[in-house]
Amino acid sequence: MPSVAAVLALMLSGCAVGPDYSKPDVAMPVAYKTAEPADAPVHADTLPQNWKAAQPGDATQRAPWWEIYGDPQLNALEERVASANQTVVAASARFRGARAAVAQARSAYFPTVTANAAFNQSRASSNILYKSSAGVTVPDYLVDAQISWEPDLWGRISRAVEGGRAGAQASAADLQSAILSMQAELASNYFELRGTVEEERLLKETLQAYDKALALTRDRFAGGIAAESDVAQAEEQLRSTQAQLIDLETARASLVNAIAILVGEPPSSFTLDVEPLDEGHAPRPSAALAALPLSVPSALLERRPDIAAAERRVAEANARVGVATAAFFPNLLLAATGGLEATNFSSWLMAPSRFWSLGPQLAFTALDFGGRAAARDAARATYDESVADYRQTVLTAFGQVEDNLNALEVLRRESEAQRDAVDAAKRALSKVGNRYENGAITYLNVVVTQAIVLSDQRTEVRIERRRMAASVALIKALGGGWTTAALPDAEEVSRQE
Repeated sequence: MPSVAAVLALMLSGCAVGPDYSKPDVAMPVAYKTAEPADAPVHADTLPQNWKAAQPGDATQRAPWWEIYGDPQLNALEERVASANQTVVAASARFRGARAAVAQARSAYFPTVTANAAFNQSRASSNILYKSSAGVTVPDYLVDAQISWEPDLWGRISRAVEGGRAGAQASAADLQSAILSMQAELASNYFELRGTVEEERLLKETLQAYDKALALTRDRFAGGIAAESDVAQAEEQLRSTQAQLIDLETARASLVNAIAILVGEPPSSFTLDVEPLDEGHAPRPSAALAALPLSVPSALLERRPDIAAAERRVAEANARVGVATAAFFPNLLLAATGGLEATNFSSWLMAPSRFWSLGPQLAFTALDFGGRAAARDAARATYDESVADYRQTVLTAFGQVEDNLNALEVLRRESEAQRDAVDAAKRALSKVGNRYENGAITYLNVVVTQAIVLSDQRTEVRIERRRMAASVALIKALGGGWTTAALPDAEEVSRQE
């Protein structure tokens, strides 16, 4: 005869019904298509293209990715996002709730104990015939306890715990995804702000040149050398550029307010002064790849928190199929009740007042007209949906990496071409200025050339801002240095703080 302990162990372990989880397959490219030709000239700012498989050391702790830009002010702002950003705080709360749900599901493994204490008096009607208690007031003192336990015979509880753990891990990955998203948005806004400040600096320098040109034109007009129309053109150009400078104030204020919200501060009490995004202060956009280990596309599945969250939700949905399948099998409930009950308080706590009951209960749904089958089909459909969402998330991630790799390379070449255009425009302005001072041309030629120089310079700044945004987007697309090794394990998600 098997021992009671062995029987209980067998009942506790049960037999988990439903499909066992396996990670869905996804289409995987061999390499990213953005690559330099082998005979391409080497540039200091060219993106590294020697992609390699990630090494074991890649999982080691790294410095925060934003430190590659070498900007202490950005570093200080980024450190505040994880603790003060309200989107992150909300994601953190959702993770804590998911972890509490796991603990709640695990509690079903163990017996439930309830206790009850009561006192009441009752009186039966005196007009009831053949009843000994008719017209008698009867007190009742009662204290009892009930213990009930449902063995996990078919794995319903274990599947629920399995799904809860996967859901909590998905919530943990969502938290990391929210942090990465907010940090990347902050960096993008920060570099956009620095680019705006650089445009303001450029316009202020240009205004100084325009002011001198207006003074010179007025002197030439007073001396009878220049026409009055030249003075009007010089003044119009000065006022128009002043209006452009004023217009940038709105963009700068909006960016500062956006940064304030990202770090959890009211915009009305937040101020931020930054350096312009010029050659002396600008970081190198190509540093984006230096922040992370270069790897083949397959490593992206381990480095993107949103991919990890989508995969964990597939595991959760798979476990829910098992829970729905377990509903087709009978439930066994073991229950015991014991206590003390008496009419007189003086005899309430004596041994003869004790009562108890003990016995198993087997419950089985014989006919529900397809209700359980429909619930199982719904669980399977949810699983199929989560698989499709996971594969779509992977495809989107590959597309984002490709987009930003291509953007960095294209913008690098565009930046070089635009820098040459600015140099050429400045040389043309120098020659046109000399010719105007010698009286060979009208001031209209000077105005046109000055406008070209300013436009080219502002375009150069905007390209640099786009390069910085693309570098931040690439880091985000590659996961920001995060790996699935950072996900909490089963015990961590089951533990409540």
